[in-house]
Amino acid sequence: MTEVLQALADPTRREILRLLRKRDLSAGGIAERFPLAKSTLSGHFNVLKRAGLVVTERRGTTILYSLNASALEQAVAGLYELLEGTRRREGGR
Repeated sequence: MTEVLQALADPTRREILRLLRKRDLSAGGIAERFPLAKSTLSGHFNVLKRAGLVVTERRGTTILYSLNASALEQAVAGLYELLEGTRRREGGR
């Protein structure tokens, strides 16, 4: 859960996930949408992969990135449970 929250904390990574929600994209396809160095984007991709939010598939020389929607859903469910527990302890506010 910590890795997912850290991954989601960055606006660039959130935008990458928004793009992948629409369709799978290659690293180059993602890179052309950001004014960042490829090494910087590679770091973002690695954070997203470690958090389990994206999966990759090699097609020849191309790496295709896909959103792992189930990991995102699990993170949201975990946050909801955390917030519900906090509300109950505070008297249901």
